[in-house]
Formats: sequence, structure tokens, C-alpha cells
Amino acid sequence: MSFVDRRTAETREYLYYLFVGLALLVSLITVVIAQLSWRGWMAGMRALMRGEGLLRPAGSDDPPELRPVARDLRNLLRDIESAYSSREEEQMVWTADALRSLLHTELRDQEVIVVSNREPYLHVRDGTHIEVKRPASGVVTALEPIMRACSGTWIAHGSGSGDREVVDRHDHIGVPPEAPTYQLRRVWLSEEEEAGYYYGFSNEGLWPLCHIAHVRPTFRASDWESYRQVNQRFARAVVQEARTKDPIVLVQDYHFALLPRMIRELLPNATIITFWHIPWPNPESFAICPWREELLDGLLGSSILGFHTQSHVNNFVDTVDRLLEARVDRETFSVSYKGEPTAVKRYPISIEWPVAPALMNTSITYCRASIRQRYHLPSTHALGVGVERLDYTKGIEERFRAIERMLELHPQWVGRFSFVQIAAPSRSSIEEYQSYQDRVRSVAEEINARFGRYGPPPILLCIEHHEPSSIYEHYRAADLCFVSSLHDGMNLVAKEFVAARDDERGVLILSRFTGAARELPEALIVNPYDAEECATAMNIALNMPESEQRDRMRIMRGLLRDFNVFRWAGRMLIDASGLRRRDRLREKASGKVPARSREVA
Repeated sequence: MSFVDRRTAETREYLYYLFVGLALLVSLITVVIAQLSWRGWMAGMRALMRGEGLLRPAGSDDPPELRPVARDLRNLLRDIESAYSSREEEQMVWTADALRSLLHTELRDQEVIVVSNREPYLHVRDGTHIEVKRPASGVVTALEPIMRACSGTWIAHGSGSGDREVVDRHDHIGVPPEAPTYQLRRVWLSEEEEAGYYYGFSNEGLWPLCHIAHVRPTFRASDWESYRQVNQRFARAVVQEARTKDPIVLVQDYHFALLPRMIRELLPNATIITFWHIPWPNPESFAICPWREELLDGLLGSSILGFHTQSHVNNFVDTVDRLLEARVDRETFSVSYKGEPTAVKRYPISIEWPVAPALMNTSITYCRASIRQRYHLPSTHALGVGVERLDYTKGIEERFRAIERMLELHPQWVGRFSFVQIAAPSRSSIEEYQSYQDRVRSVAEEINARFGRYGPPPILLCIEHHEPSSIYEHYRAADLCFVSSLHDGMNLVAKEFVAARDDERGVLILSRFTGAARELPEALIVNPYDAEECATAMNIALNMPESEQRDRMRIMRGLLRDFNVFRWAGRMLIDASGLRRRDRLREKASGKVPARSREVA
């Protein structure tokens, strides 16, 4: 072998051993790093910043020239650790206690104010005494457990006939009545204001506009003026109730589209989370509203704007892009308007889990027997249930026609199946609602006249208010629950029925035009406009084997357990916490002094 060949071989051998050594060294370092936990690294970094360990003796002070850097590093580390904690929160079991813990750790017990039109408790005078009632409202169903956990203040319209008699001189009352945990602040409206703001602009204008339920929206300038004035009154109430300059304000629903901007002008440092509980239409439909730009401007006063589904988020972003001069970021779903950012997010609302024991303490066997006895039905009679306000968006007429079609196609159920329709009276001063109630009654009477002579009537229509205990008794007694909304934001009745069935029995029939249909595909999903499809679904439900009912219910109940109302609120509050931290860092970096709240005019 020549000298050159020998040197080449030695070089190759040297390089081989060098790379092997480097590989072993890298492997060793990797193993060591893998053994270091995240929290250990955090503790080590804090120790270094305190001067402990390698760099300086423990307890020594930061040099003056390094103090700003060290302070910023500490803030950054707290921010990183908080983000890490937020990821851990996603894995937690969400309960009322978990939400309280989140408020304590993420928001350090900061002030929470809820604003909604409907109050969680009504005081109604009945002769010589006053009764307490819970209104039929999906908003109340979702928010009431949150406020019990947060111990904040709920501002709402005082609409009960006995409401004024029970409040203190500041229009406050502690609720729930049996064990108060938060304050209810009532705002009083005149009959004229209620007619214009609530019945007029909100429910003859925005409600049909957003639901696309084949009812023409009506817009009047006088209603708009009432709507604006009432929103301003609630903005003043928020400022009066706020104990700090930067409360977290949860604005609820379409009654208060102008409120976020009004609060922003009065409390510039507030974190405003607005949740829109109904659908958001496409830009072409929304453009029908004469005050479309003002409504969008009001909503974009929010720090965070939430919707039930991604399609509603998309529609809102499209609407802003089409109608306003705003910068829209479709990657992050944020809108920058008038120099202020608004995050537009999807937060599917849910219900309390587990269900309150008072609603579940009666056995399924007793509920089945009691409800059938109440309606004079045989003990083996098949039973369906529907629960909602008497509203044209809920598809009650379509549901009754589907029941009629099922009895035509499957006559074996004539005299053996009845459907209990619980329909709470709603907005009865509006002509469209009056005529809708008449139509529902007429259809029920027509179907009962046709099939009722063969046994119990197929439709049992109950147009009256029912307390939650009675509603859950119906859920637990029924063989099926039929939700046939023509268009809905979420629909919590579907989730309540599933939560009520701890026996893992019963079948949910669910309109594809609800937000809940995206979360509960194990239900029988139907088009409520298709009577044949709905009739077939009811027949399938009544014949479904118990094993299949159990399989479907277990999956749906598991989802409600993991994605309950406490998680819904927790996600919004975690996002609010992140916004507040980032705002503080930006203010500090820019050297700006936080703006002071303006006085209420």
C-alpha cells in the first residue's frame, strides 16, 4: 500500500471515530435534556434570575442596570408558564369548582359582570304573595351555573310583576333565592321602551333577519331609537356596578349589539366578551338592516366576539369585510377596526354537567309512570316530548305534520303513541307570534280529531310555563325527544335531554339546522322541512333496540361531560386572560399609561 493510500485510510478511520464520538455526545446531551421537566426548567430559570446557583450568590440583588431586563424576563416567564397552564386546563375535568380555580389563578379573582336582557329569576306577584320563577331561556340555562361559580354581578331587565318589591335601594337582590351566591341588578324599562327595544327592533327586526325563518323582518326608526337608548342605559348600569376600571364584562346576545362600543367608550380598559347566541346570516341577508354599519361598529367594540359555530364566525367576518372599512385577518379570525382588534371565535355553548341533583333525584321508573298517569295514558304507551318557547323558528308546525305523516305511514302507532309538546308562551304581543300560536293550536286539533278517536290523542299541547323539575321529569319519561328547529344557534334542549338520561335510554331526533347537530351526530339527524324523513326517523326511534340506544347515548353523554358549560365559559375566560396579559406587556413596552375610565354622562 502506498503512503498516500495509507494516509487516506487513516484519515477515514479518524473521521469515523470522530463522528461516532460526536453522535454519542449528542445522544448523551439529548438524554439529559429529556430528563429535565418543564417545571424544573422554570424553577431553574427563576433561581438564576434571583441570583441563585451558577452566576451569583443566592440573595444578591440585581445590578441596577440589569433590573429592567430581569423584570421583563420574569414577566415573560410568568406569561409562558401561564400559557403552559392553559394547555393543562384543556385536559382538566370542568366543574364549577374548576371554573372558580381558573378565575383565581388566571384572573386572580377579577371582577366579572354579565349583561343580558332576560333575568335568571323572575319575581311574580300571585295574589297576596310573590313567587320566584325561572324563565324559559337558553341563555339563562347556560349562564346561571357560571354566575354561581363566579360570584359576580348579573345585570338584566327587571320584567317580573313583583321584581320591584324585592330589590334593595340599589335595585339589587341576591340569588339564587335558596342560597345567594351572586348579585342580580335589575334595570327598569317603560312599556314604550320595551315595545320598541325588545318587541320591535330586537324581535321583529333582528330575530327574523338572523334566523332566515321565512318571516319578513320589520325595521322602524322609532324602534331603533329605543334600542339605542336602552343599550346606553345598560352601559351606564355596567359602569355603576363596576368596582374596578378593568372588569370582565360578558355581553349576551342580539339585544345588545351596540353595548360593547358604549362600554368601551366609558371603560376603555374593560375586557368585553360578547356572545351572540343566535345565528349570524350571510352578508347579503344582513345588509337588509338599515343600521347595519352601526350594529357592526357596536359589536366590534368587543375584545372577543363569540359564536356557536364556525359557519356563523365565517358569516360575520364576511359581513365585516363586505360592509366596513376594516382589516380582516382570516388566518387568525380577527378584525382590526378603528385601530382596535377584536378576536372572532367559536365557542359552542353547552349545559351544566353533572345535572343538578334536584332535577335527577326521581327515578326513571317513577317519571315514566307519573307522566303517563298525568296525561291519562296507558303505562306502556309510547311517548315523545318537545320543549321550547312558542316561536316560529322552532318548527313546531313542521313537527306536528311529521307526526301526522308517521301515523299515516305506520298506522300501528295510532292509539299507541302520543307526543307531549311543552310550549312556553313567548312575545305574545307581536302579531306574528299570536298568529303562530293560533296555527299551532289548529294543526294539533286537526291531527287529534283525525287520529284521537282510536285512543289517546297523538298530540298533547301544553302552552304554559314549566319549571325545570317538570321539564326534566318529561325528559326522563319519554321514549324520544324531537328538536325540529328551522334555524338555531345551538339548541340546548337537545343537550338537556341527553344529560337527563342517566339510564342511557331514549332517542334524540335533531334538526340538521341546529348548532347541536354538529356536536351530536349520534342523534337521528333530520331535515325538519321533510315530513317523510322525520316520520321515518320517529318510527326508527320507537323501534330502536335498547343496545343501540345505549351506544348512542353513551357517546353523546361523554361529549356533554367533557364539553360542558363550565368549559364554554372557561375557554372564553382563558382567552380573556391572555388578552389582558398581552395588553399589559404592550403598555409596558410602549411606556404608555393606561387610559382612565371616562365619567358617565
